[in-house]
Amino acid sequence: MSLKLQVVICSTRPGRVGPSVATWFADYARAHSDFDVELVDLADFDLPVYDEPRHPARAQYEHAHTKAWSASVDRADAYAFVIPEYNYCPPSSFVNALNYVFREWNMKACGFVSYGGVSGGLRSAQLAKQLVTTLKMMPMTEGVGIPMVNNQLDDQGAFTSNDLIDHAATTMLTELHRWAKGLRAMRDNEKQA
Repeated sequence: MSLKLQVVICSTRPGRVGPSVATWFADYARAHSDFDVELVDLADFDLPVYDEPRHPARAQYEHAHTKAWSASVDRADAYAFVIPEYNYCPPSSFVNALNYVFREWNMKACGFVSYGGVSGGLRSAQLAKQLVTTLKMMPMTEGVGIPMVNNQLDDQGAFTSNDLIDHAATTMLTELHRWAKGLRAMRDNEKQA
């Protein structure tokens, strides 16, 4: 059974660049990795600020939006978070989405495709790595940083890559697959215990 990679668009604001970058990365992952790739947009789930009455670790969800998000997160073996940088931080939509569920994230690998201005969203990705570890996820050291992202958009707003970005994507996908394979074995062993 192939491993499923979700490429998650983390920004939900109008006029965002995330869908263009995520579409490129999902297509790149399909062509350059062994993952079964699914593109996921946080905006489609319309998650309000966390509104479940019970702690997410209990997995006793009442709201339809939470149940839909839980099912989406649960079906993946790994994640590539396509994430901008807002004030040196990841967007609140990403943090909120992480906090909605707990067990669904456990023992899974993730990588970051960050974008922004001069820093390429790297400060956002570094902070996000700290957040995902508390959900028992393994963030990749390797990542894809896209500085001055607007310079990589064509006249229709589609993202176009370059050799440096492609190399970073290949490197991250290779590591992500290695970790996802090992972590799936750990999850399978835990289910059998």
